[in-house]
Amino acid sequence: MLLTSTTTEPAAFEEATGWAVKPEGACRGEVCVPLPDEVRVDGGLDVAVLAERLGMPVLRDEDHGVVALGPSTVVGRALESAVAPELELPDADGNPFRLSSLHGKKVLLVAWASW
Repeated sequence: MLLTSTTTEPAAFEEATGWAVKPEGACRGEVCVPLPDEVRVDGGLDVAVLAERLGMPVLRDEDHGVVALGPSTVVGRALESAVAPELELPDADGNPFRLSSLHGKKVLLVAWASW
């Protein structure tokens, strides 16, 4: 979830993360996590409090005014599933290659960056 503020609207938070903020806490499916009163700020939700309570990594880029929230780990898993997102990149000959064309096969992805 990308934000331009350290607060977010409850509906936007639920749409982006699946966590609904209710009187009993943040709930997704059958899991509810109690939230402290300070999570609510001026009609919105404090991103830092939510991130801490739900085990979400949070990154702030003060220079660009952007806040990014990663997936919650409150249920004990960093990933929701082991299914890779759709990815399409050019192959060595410049032809488009889709990762999904390898569905059902074991795949090792190697990433490299010069920086």
